Amino acid sequence: MNSRTNSLDTHQKTLAINLDQSIFGSFAEIGAGQEVARWFLRAGAASGTVAKTVSAYSKPVSDSLYGASSRYVSMQRLEAMIDQEWNLLLTQVPQSLASQTRLFCFADTVSARNFSGTNECHGWMGIRFQDIPLREPNDLLLHLNLRDASNLLQQEVLGVVGVNLIYAVFHLRQFMESSLKTLLDEVSAQRVEIDFIELRGPAFAGWNRQNTLLALVREGLAEAVFIAAGKSQAPPTEILRKKTIVLTPFAWKRSDSAQQETLSAAILQLKAESANVVSEPLSLFALSATSFDTPSAPVDSAALSRRVEALCASCRDVLVFGYNEFYRMTAFVNRYTQAPVRFAIEAADLIDFLSRTHNNLEGRLLEGLSKLFAQNVRVYVYPTATSAMQNSLVSASAAGWQWEEKNGLITADALRPAAPLGHLYSYLIASRFVVPMPSISPPPTTG
Repeated sequence: MNSRTNSLDTHQKTLAINLDQSIFGSFAEIGAGQEVARWFLRAGAASGTVAKTVSAYSKPVSDSLYGASSRYVSMQRLEAMIDQEWNLLLTQVPQSLASQTRLFCFADTVSARNFSGTNECHGWMGIRFQDIPLREPNDLLLHLNLRDASNLLQQEVLGVVGVNLIYAVFHLRQFMESSLKTLLDEVSAQRVEIDFIELRGPAFAGWNRQNTLLALVREGLAEAVFIAAGKSQAPPTEILRKKTIVLTPFAWKRSDSAQQETLSAAILQLKAESANVVSEPLSLFALSATSFDTPSAPVDSAALSRRVEALCASCRDVLVFGYNEFYRMTAFVNRYTQAPVRFAIEAADLIDFLSRTHNNLEGRLLEGLSKLFAQNVRVYVYPTATSAMQNSLVSASAAGWQWEEKNGLITADALRPAAPLGHLYSYLIASRFVVPMPSISPPPTTG
């Protein structure tokens, strides 16, 4: 990363753009004020950069400009805003100016915190820009989750991220995915999360869409990103909202087919026990950008990318997390749904989970379990083949576990951890927080 760009604060970035006579464009903002445009208007020399600003807060007025819509904070609404304002800009800017400047149109549509604090605080932000005068334009679109507790603070962070975005597309594209971190210059992921990005146009010809989404997690901009097997992508909020979910944390030591079998068995189990599940559950593989053995160590980026690509190629949708703790995955998914959530794992994975110390939590394992099962969550456990059990275990502390096998398989209710964990495990089984699943494959042959 260019060290000089890192030294620029928001005001300096804004002024640098205003003083660049080759950059000229418009701003359209709905919700949370006109915070991005405000930075440019008060930095000085704005007349050379700002063609106009507009903020259509009234729904009838907004509809008259951008078309009727049932969702005013959506990617579709953002695209309508950008299309309309870009077309107007092209007709309003004289040809003599257009031939010498890189035109841009910035837009955002945001739901900031309402008075009672009952709404989802998020928004869409994007820019259409030329990297060369008169050249085909490019688009960069973002989805943001606003985490500050007050409307005023959310407005503030929105303005900073908007300036960072405009500065990045004109000055930092050559740094590829690593430049994404500059979107949170002078703010933090505790205040705003960027969990989706869409890139279009010749300026991004060298960028890889999947790697760009993964970079949001690796660079700490998002807790998790959703990567679909098909071409259509979306932020997690649109995929998980109000859905019944079966989540399979990916185990690198097992084959994709074995984990697919675990996922299929979990879906059958959920349907059998939940009469109120009226639609097909959303089934997802969960991958982590950090190592399961060493949570602070990142997984090799190339290996992670290859694994995601392989899963998507086999028509599996994926959630990629910035962490590997199951209880944190629960908290993330429960941001968007109150419907049943089920983890689908093998018996060996359950041993690894319960054998870990959870030293990052004050309450250790008990706190981890309470957070994991906080809201309509169960862990479905698929049998592990006896021949594979020892090779599958990761944690050295799992040595105290015993089990009984039947037909070459070890089920969750056949596991026997040593005391005092054994008492807790018996409770988890009896309370159906941990649910043994039957195998859906023929029993392995013993030769």
